[in-house]
Amino acid sequence: MTGVTEAHVLEVLRGVVDPDHGKNVVELGMVGGLVVKGSNIGFVLEVAAADGPRKEPLRKACEAAVAALAGVTSVTAVLTAQTQGKAAPKQAGPRQAAHDHHGHDHHGHSHGPAKQPAGQATVAERPGVPGIKAIIAVASGKGGVGKSTTAVNLALAMARQGRKVGILDADIYGPSVPRMLGISGKPHSPDGKKLSPMLGWGLPAMSMGFLVAEDTPMIWRGPMVMSALEQMLRDVTWGELDVLVVDMPPGTGDAQLTMAQRVPLAGAVIVSTPQDIALLDARKGLNMFRRVDVPVFGIIENMSFFCCPNCGHRSDIFSHGGARKTAEELGCDFLGELPLVMAIRETSDGGTPIVMSQPDSAEAKAYAAIAAQVLAKIEHGAGKATGPRIVIS
Repeated sequence: MTGVTEAHVLEVLRGVVDPDHGKNVVELGMVGGLVVKGSNIGFVLEVAAADGPRKEPLRKACEAAVAALAGVTSVTAVLTAQTQGKAAPKQAGPRQAAHDHHGHDHHGHSHGPAKQPAGQATVAERPGVPGIKAIIAVASGKGGVGKSTTAVNLALAMARQGRKVGILDADIYGPSVPRMLGISGKPHSPDGKKLSPMLGWGLPAMSMGFLVAEDTPMIWRGPMVMSALEQMLRDVTWGELDVLVVDMPPGTGDAQLTMAQRVPLAGAVIVSTPQDIALLDARKGLNMFRRVDVPVFGIIENMSFFCCPNCGHRSDIFSHGGARKTAEELGCDFLGELPLVMAIRETSDGGTPIVMSQPDSAEAKAYAAIAAQVLAKIEHGAGKATGPRIVIS
C-alpha cells in the first residue's frame, strides 16, 4: 500500500460490527469526522448518549482495525455521545443528557443563579491525570487578545524556573501552539494506545494541529470536541509534570466547560486587552470558571501599551489599566501587564517564543514575573478554594 486513504479506512471499519445492531459501524452511519494525515488517522464514533461507556470496546475494536492497516503509525478514535443523528436514533435521549451546559446555552449565556449544578463533581472529586501535579487553564472571553502567545510564554517561563511543564492546545478549531513552538511532524504511538507528545523548546505539547493539516477546517459538533479534548488530555503519555498549561479556546463554550467540569483544574488565568469591549468578555470567562468551582488566579493585561521602537514614545492603543480595575472590582489578583511590541509577534509567528529566544528582554522578564506568581499560587494551595464572592451592581 503506497498511502492510506479514507477509502482504506472505511473499508476496514466495515469489518467492525456493532453487536447491538448486527451491522457494521459504517453501515450504521456511526463513523464521522474522518481525517487522514499521512500515516496518522483520526475519526469519531457516534453512539447514543446512554450507550457511551459500554461502547468503549467497540471504539477500541475500530481503533485496532485501522491500526492494522499497512502504513498506519497512529490512530485516534474519539467516542462521542450523540443524541441526534444517524447513530442509534431510537435510543437517543433528551439533548440535555449528553450536552449539559449546567446553566449555559450554546452561545455561552448564563441562566439562573451562580451555584454549582446538581450532580457536578467538585474540583477535588474530578479525576486527575496520572503524573500531572497541577493543571491550569489560560483563558479569555474573546479571541484576538494574545491568549495563546501568553500561554506558550508562561509555560516556557515556568520551565525556565525549574518546573517540569507541558502544554495542551485545547483550541480544536484554531490550534496555534504547533506554530508558536516551531513544531512540525506527527505524534507517534509506541503502544498503539497512547500518543507521545511532541516536543518544542523542551516542552511536551499536544494539539489537534499535529493531527490535521494546518488549513483543514474542523467541522465538528460540540460532543465531538468534548470527547477529543478528553482523549488529548488522558490518552497522551505526558510523563511526570509539575504543571500542565491548557491553552483554552476563546469564549465560554464546550471546550471550556469540558475542562472545567471534568478535570481538577488548580486554577485559571484570564487574559484580556485593556479596552472595555474585551473586558466585558473577560468578565464572562472569569465568572464561568467560578460557576464551576474553578479558582481564578488572576487577570493579565496583554497589549497594555505600545512604545515606538524608533522614538520611544508610548501610546495606549487599547487604553490602559482596564484589566487592573476589573480585577479589583471582581475581587481577584491583577497579575501584570504585557506590552504590545513587534518582538513578541515576530517570535510567536517564527516559532521562537521570546522567553526562550530573548530571555534577557524586558518582555521575557515580564512573562517570568507572572509565571512566578502563578507557580506560587499553585504551590501554596491557592487552587484549593474558590475565589471571593462576586458583587456586580
